[in-house]
Amino acid sequence: MRAFASTVALWGLTLVASAAKCSAESCPVANTSIIAHDGTPVGTEEVHDGVNLYITGEKSDTAVLYLTDVFGIQLAQNKLLADSFGRAGFLTVAPDMFNGTPAPGDINVPGFNTTAFVNAHGPNVTDPIVATAIKYLRETVGVKKIAVTGYCFGGRYAFRFVAPGKGADVAFAAHPSLLTDDEILAIAGPASVAAAETDSAMPPERRHQIEALLLNTTLPYSVALYSGTSHGFGVRANVSDPEQKYGKESAFFDAVRWFTTWA
Repeated sequence: MRAFASTVALWGLTLVASAAKCSAESCPVANTSIIAHDGTPVGTEEVHDGVNLYITGEKSDTAVLYLTDVFGIQLAQNKLLADSFGRAGFLTVAPDMFNGTPAPGDINVPGFNTTAFVNAHGPNVTDPIVATAIKYLRETVGVKKIAVTGYCFGGRYAFRFVAPGKGADVAFAAHPSLLTDDEILAIAGPASVAAAETDSAMPPERRHQIEALLLNTTLPYSVALYSGTSHGFGVRANVSDPEQKYGKESAFFDAVRWFTTWA
């Protein structure tokens, strides 16, 4: 079975697909009270096999593996969004992708080299961290399915871990950066992308390439574009701006529907 959607077509397709599998009680569609844009995170941090994990939500058959942007689980907005997945009904686990030393809140501060930081956290360093979180979910918790969601830096790894034998069953990535063609073509499960209108890491030409590559996988996929948004909106939107708030909330609910439909 194969399904796909692009830009505005995504919204209607995911609503129709989800309706067959979940009710209003089991699959919240537009209850924005689920999303916390500010406040105090409600999860806990635990160390497993040397990796610090932020854990939130109640145990569920399908868990969400939350892979952060370069600001890590130390950024309150990342924990709050993970909590939102927890309130949507998923046990959610976010590994500390940077071992306690994420990028500073302002990557433009003097002395911080973004390129050097990213190079120091390539797949050879990051893959084992993500693999440890998957092992925790599979072996310690015993979940049946893993839905992986990634933001910016983490978006690339959402794709990497829905490849054969990597442990995730379905993927969602918001404004992924550094994602390669090979990583897209290697996926073995449904994948969805939320794109920003303004994004130097994924400009329009690259977004179109990603759509074409996903089409070639012959797997269910979707690509959604949100007006008035820029890179990072899935986590760090300015929610006082109606377009940005709509984009962040809609991307979250797209992820929830995607996971409920395909996991």
